[in-house]
Amino acid sequence: MIKSMTGFGRGSTDQEGGRFTVEIKTVNHRYFDLNIKMPKAFIALEDRMRKLIKEKINRGKIDVFITQNNYEKQGVNAVLNESLADSYVQCLNKIRERYGIQENITVSLVAKFPEVITVKQEEEDLEILWESLKTPLEDAVNMLVSMREKEGTKLQQNIFVKCDYIKSLLDKIEKRSPQVVVEYKQKLTTRLSELMQDCSIDENRIAMEIALFADKACLDEEIVRLNSHLIQVKDTLNLDEPIGRKLDFIVQEMNREANTIASKSNDLEITNHVLNIKNEIEKIREQIQNIE
Repeated sequence: MIKSMTGFGRGSTDQEGGRFTVEIKTVNHRYFDLNIKMPKAFIALEDRMRKLIKEKINRGKIDVFITQNNYEKQGVNAVLNESLADSYVQCLNKIRERYGIQENITVSLVAKFPEVITVKQEEEDLEILWESLKTPLEDAVNMLVSMREKEGTKLQQNIFVKCDYIKSLLDKIEKRSPQVVVEYKQKLTTRLSELMQDCSIDENRIAMEIALFADKACLDEEIVRLNSHLIQVKDTLNLDEPIGRKLDFIVQEMNREANTIASKSNDLEITNHVLNIKNEIEKIREQIQNIE
């Protein structure tokens, strides 16, 4: 099943100490470009998150947002630096004795000095943290993939319709092409008759000119190749693998054949058909830019 590179997914779960929410959005990109915005507590889990996401997403610009709501920090303790506090008290006592200061040394005074009391948080168990995060992350990724698949199906159907329309235009060109040679022969014969009223017309010369024109104006090879590319597009769209780059190459070849037909044609009807073909090819090219 083909996938679009545009999508959104969200997952959340309530755990002891808070609510974990994961949101993922993706847009088209040539490569796999992942950016994760998360609280510091999750930084050590980034490799696991990347691996999980990479298993489901092959290409695109991916932005992941992880938030914690009503999160209560666990294992937070105030720690006294006893040796530093002793040193401060000794210094204060020396100041009192040296300068005859009667003011008493208070706890609040000592506690104000830097690094006497620090707040430390115990490191959270990574496995517990991962289990809290894994479920909402998987839910968000699965929702994203589902959306990308639905969008991919729409793109597939739309491209099929455009391929069928291009095929119908090629059929018209193929039908019209021999008639162009016949009309050229008629115009050439008429023109020569007008110019050479009193002279005989060399039928062999006319036949040679017609043959040269027919050879230059022959579109059979281009039509066959372009039809072949249309089949390739449809076959590729049915593959269960990343196909964006392959489709991009095929569409380039389709455009090349259409340009060749346009350059060889000197018929207004065929030219109009080619312009419509090129317009549809451009629409397909724009759509496959969003296919993984």
